[in-house]
Amino acid sequence: MRALPGTRNALGPFFSPDGQWLGFASVAGMSKVSLGGGAVLPLVPFGGNGASWGADGVITTATPTGLQQLPETGGTLRPLTKIGQGEGTHRLPDVLPGGRGVLFAIPAGPNTGQVHVVYSSPSGERREVIPAGTAPRYAPTGHLVYAQTGTLFAVPFDLDTQTVTGNPVPLVQGVLQTVAGFPQYSFSDTGTLVYVSGAATVQRTLVWVARDGTEQALPVAPHEYDWPRLSPDGKRVAVEVEGQTWIYDIARDTLTRLTFTGTQNDGPLWTPDATHIVNRSNREGTPSSLFWEMADGSGGSKRLSTADQVADLPLSVSPDGQFVAFIRTDLKTLRDIWILSLKDGTRKLFLSTPTTEGAPRFSPDGRWIAYVSDESGRPEIYVQPFPGPGGKWQISTDGGIEPGWNPNGRELFYRSGDRMMAVPVTTAPAFSAGRPTMLFERPYMSSTFPLTGVTYDVTRDGQRFLMVKDQSGSATQINVVVNWFEELKRLVPTK
Repeated sequence: MRALPGTRNALGPFFSPDGQWLGFASVAGMSKVSLGGGAVLPLVPFGGNGASWGADGVITTATPTGLQQLPETGGTLRPLTKIGQGEGTHRLPDVLPGGRGVLFAIPAGPNTGQVHVVYSSPSGERREVIPAGTAPRYAPTGHLVYAQTGTLFAVPFDLDTQTVTGNPVPLVQGVLQTVAGFPQYSFSDTGTLVYVSGAATVQRTLVWVARDGTEQALPVAPHEYDWPRLSPDGKRVAVEVEGQTWIYDIARDTLTRLTFTGTQNDGPLWTPDATHIVNRSNREGTPSSLFWEMADGSGGSKRLSTADQVADLPLSVSPDGQFVAFIRTDLKTLRDIWILSLKDGTRKLFLSTPTTEGAPRFSPDGRWIAYVSDESGRPEIYVQPFPGPGGKWQISTDGGIEPGWNPNGRELFYRSGDRMMAVPVTTAPAFSAGRPTMLFERPYMSSTFPLTGVTYDVTRDGQRFLMVKDQSGSATQINVVVNWFEELKRLVPTK
């Protein structure tokens, strides 16, 4: 066993048909690397929802707007599918032999989905194959294999007509399937099955962590928490729970659901007067756009922006309540930082380079924005003046993600691995930064894609951090079944 250079924190690996290349997703998008060694070659700025490498040298990948295809050497993306109104992401594609089409899944819930066949013809014909399932794979035995709530099923599948010709049969139970709907299984063309056994149980808690690492759990029950944000007075927490925004009242120990429409209502932010919550939502279809609603749940929502092709993600509201800093993905410039005016709804590009920028955070005085960029080859924290123009200052020295300001404006926080770092800063009359020091080191939950968001918040006095602690069960056993195709043919005969 050996590590491939440049693939740290890689996700969703997939092989080329000849087995000489490995494609994978990372914070920078989808890339490929030769198993014989060499540099990592970037392909597209998207990744994480699956890709399949066809024998014709074309890679089909899941993007925020649907499935798209590109040559294995890189180049221009060609749309294959388009996400429909109110439809979930198109993910986990599997290219059928001979270019006959592509299997893929559309999630309908945490562990379900719909399996479709889509043709690569100009007509873009689509046909539902299985009403509930995910991670479809075609087996050369003439079967369609897929997962549903931790069980692998197989059904006879006619490759010429792209239709099932029998009834699904359960084959393997207890396959680990993440809450996002990604089953941990695969099989080779020679019939070897590999899968991780176990059940995905999400048990995340909200905890206070002092600057010295002392931890105190909040009494709220465990849930699938993400994006915790303290209200300006520190008495409430806006947090995502399984795709919806909730409000937790700390003193009363009550968790109240705020959003009810759409399957994605995340990235909640408080306005400075604590009257509204800004978030990302697909309640009016995809791609997701920016909305806001009354924080007390007394009124309806209002759409703040319209995403053109890919979802916008809000990260920070300016202290005067006039602007929202958000990120948007671009095919050419990867992720960029944009500014939305809450006064008139206009949008303005703040920072765009050929590399990835993310996690923008306004300073307490509103004159600066801290953000993450991988322009140096790894994620680092930078600061630039707002609204600009002006130079930039690098804050981190050995990699960094998830920037956050001390509310007193004299300190910047960021994460480096499991370490919470602090940097003294001066913002007036000019900006300057001191040397980073570690406050504590513990494995709290961090952003799945580190250049995107921030998964903690800071109290008003700058002395405690609101962190998400993941106590989910994990599986460590990998199962390998040789000659699995023989059992498949015996249990699920084909005509």
